[in-house]
Amino acid sequence: MRHSMTGLMFAGSTDVGLHRRANQDSYHISPEGDLFIVADGMGGHVGGQEASRLSTKIIRQYIANHTANNISSPDLLQQAILAANDAVLADQKQHPDRRDMGTTVVVVMIRDEQFWCAHVGDSRLYLLRESGFIQLTQDHTWVAQAMETGELSPEDLATHPWRHVLSQCIGREDLKVVDTQLINTEPGDRLLLCSDGLSEELSSDAIITYLQSAQTCEGAVAALIAAAKARGGRDNITAVALAIPEFPTIVPDV
Repeated sequence: MRHSMTGLMFAGSTDVGLHRRANQDSYHISPEGDLFIVADGMGGHVGGQEASRLSTKIIRQYIANHTANNISSPDLLQQAILAANDAVLADQKQHPDRRDMGTTVVVVMIRDEQFWCAHVGDSRLYLLRESGFIQLTQDHTWVAQAMETGELSPEDLATHPWRHVLSQCIGREDLKVVDTQLINTEPGDRLLLCSDGLSEELSSDAIITYLQSAQTCEGAVAALIAAAKARGGRDNITAVALAIPEFPTIVPDV
């Protein structure tokens, strides 16, 4: 487990799963513990790997190069993800064999002691605290939109044949606006970023159990990935866990 200067604890891992030949997921944790990214690529083994790798790289570089500028955190996240989208589109044009590649992404950025999230696609961010468990991101999928308009019921989501059809992702010309939000955190909160290889295999109750029972973020990530594999491991599985300390870190006077 790693610790940031503020006492935040965090860990991440990725696994190819049991049925895929290659891992198209990517993730990034900054050494300072202020930027966390999970991306789930698509478009064939080579295309998916490149789309998620390239997007993760561009997002972290863009934020590192512009975070000191006088720009709001939501705008910074949106611009970083749109820069990644431009990079993937350019790669598609340069490499016709990767023209169908794309990726989802979910990002958590800590800036000015605030937690911000941005996402595109169906990689998710969950929050666990004593009062409950919440999926903070809304899937950009056809079934999620259909449920919102009343065309589908929540019971249809788990089995609908179109549940993996994305309504938005990085690698599309029509990506112009990115969903961003401020996360209102409290001491003791747990955050989980994950690809759908985890959320497809594990129920909310199972995720809660592993997050609550693990003594460390590394333990939580390992247990979640192992459980997703035990339940089928049909896709690549990536998880990044954050634990906000119960009490603020006290720095002694020098």
